[in-house]
Order: sequence, then structure tokens, then C-alpha cells
Amino acid sequence: MKKLFALALAVILALCCVSALADEDPYKDLGSYVMMVGHAQPEGNPRYVSMEQFAADVAEKTNGHVTVQVFGNGQLGTEKEMLEQVVQGVTQGMRGGQFDFSPRLLMFTLPFLANNREEVTALLHSDLAKKVCAEAEESTGTVIINLCDAGGFRQFSNSKHTIKTPADLVGLKMRTNGMKTIDLTFKALGATTTSIPYADLYMGLKTAIADGQENPWVNVEGMKFYEVQKYFTEVNYQFHPDPFYVNAEWWNSLPEEFRTIISECATAMGDYNDQLIDQNSDAAKQKIIDSGAEVYVPTAEELAAFQEACQPVYEQVVTEGICTQEELDEMLAIVQAVRGN
Repeated sequence: MKKLFALALAVILALCCVSALADEDPYKDLGSYVMMVGHAQPEGNPRYVSMEQFAADVAEKTNGHVTVQVFGNGQLGTEKEMLEQVVQGVTQGMRGGQFDFSPRLLMFTLPFLANNREEVTALLHSDLAKKVCAEAEESTGTVIINLCDAGGFRQFSNSKHTIKTPADLVGLKMRTNGMKTIDLTFKALGATTTSIPYADLYMGLKTAIADGQENPWVNVEGMKFYEVQKYFTEVNYQFHPDPFYVNAEWWNSLPEEFRTIISECATAMGDYNDQLIDQNSDAAKQKIIDSGAEVYVPTAEELAAFQEACQPVYEQVVTEGICTQEELDEMLAIVQAVRGN
């Protein structure tokens, strides 16, 4: 009898606890939602890790009322396909440097615009960046709820020879992801370009569809591009914004409380992502060196030659309407303010 009494008491106490927790749930009347989010990066990449943390944070802070289902490693298709799915409402979100539907974000990808993390952060957190993100809803039907770094500064690699000067790029066929500023940069440096989806890039390099490519150290290491590329140059020529696109109709249907929580979690996710990039970049670079690949670091004079050769790209982005001269001047002023501190 004592055991039965103790068991019954335990059950009653458990039910009381569940009832109390339910009564304490401030979101119990707001419903439940599922947020499917895709991205292209493999396990271990800062985007992958930070997205998993985002999902856990949202579940915790909404008391389980919003479930974020993350599909990494290109499970839902290419970045362009995933963005199309978000625009169509097939999925709720995607993260990645896909600017086909928001080409104005390309202004932040000008070659040699920023030199360090502080300058990148200042640009991505600026009022100009907020303005450009706000344009996305009207033009694409998406809301950009965070803008962080897509992987760190980007480097050149190829399978033919060491790249020390712009002349070393002449005659090389370099892969791009279709971004205008990458194409313009390589053409300014004398290379030709070919577009290959990120998920297909390893095989594209292995089969010599392209001689070379450009990516941050963490991407090169994560995708094992060093297995099919011999020569790397640490040129730090460009960074990419990493917009977190969310279907606007779905977003606006959420209770305000959940929009606030998801936005806060997305901000924390972006900060964590950038920290992971900074922490992992040197280790990724060392792994590439340990693989037997060559990593060449240009001298200051050699780097200046690359920067000089890329100056026409600044004029071209204004001519092509990616940004205005005033916006270009604003970006340069933002960077200069950081350098002056």
C-alpha cells in the first residue's frame, strides 16, 4: 500500500508540475509554427553550426512553439533554388550569399573594400545595410532578418601556378557563383570566368571545367577544395554578406512576440557565426597547408597591384546601378571612420 500511495503521489505531483508549467507559458495561446530553413554549407562550417544554435535558441525562447528545421549541405538544392523556394513560400527561410533577387547587396562585395573584421561589421551593421535589406521585401517578397559574414575574406586558388600578380591570372578560367562583382573583378585582373554551383564546384575543379576558384579558408577546408587545387594566394580580396531570407507573408503572419524572439535569435546567430569564422579561419588555412597545397602571401607591393587593377570595378558598379556614387562614398566613409579610430 505504501508503494502504491507513493506512486500515486508522484503522479499527482507530476501532473501538478505540468499544469503549472502550462499556466506559466506566456505563449500558450499563440499557436505553433514550423520554420524550414535551407543552406548550402556542410557540417562543421560556421554557417552550419550557427544555424543549429539558432534553431535551439528559438525553440527554447518560444517554449517550443516555433520549431526551426534546418536543412544544410545543399539538401534543398542550390542557393538560387533555395531562395526561389522561399520567395514561393515552399520553405520559410534560407541563408546564403545569393543576391540574384537582391542585387543591391552586391555593393558590399566590392574588391578590397574592407581589411578586417571591424570594418566588415561596421558595413554590415550600418544604416546603409539596413536600408538595402529593407528593399528586399518590396522587390522579392522576402524579409532579411539578419546580415552577417558568409565565411570570411576570400582567397584565390588554381591548379596551374602560383598567383603573385594580376598578370598571373591572365589566361586562367576562374569559377564564379554568378555574382557580378566576382565576374567584374576577375575580368579586371585578366582572367576568364565560368559559373558553377557551389555544390558542384569540387567536381568542376577536379575535371578542369575551371582552373581555379575563390572562397574563404573555412569553405575551402570544409568542401575539401584543397584536394583538387594546388596553389592558393591569401589575397583577402572580398567578403560576402550572408543574408538570412525569410518569406515575408509567413513572417508577417507570425505573432509579434515570435517575430521579436526570432529576430533576437537571428542577431545572436550572426554574431556567433562571425566569431566562429574568426576562430576557424587560421585552423582551416593550416589544414590546407598541411595537405601539401601551397599558400602564397603577397607582399604589400604585390597586394597594391591587385588593388590598383580592381579600381575600375568601383566605377562599373555605379554605372550598372548596383549602387549610387553617394552610396559608394558612404561605404568608403564607414570604412575610413573605423580605420581612423
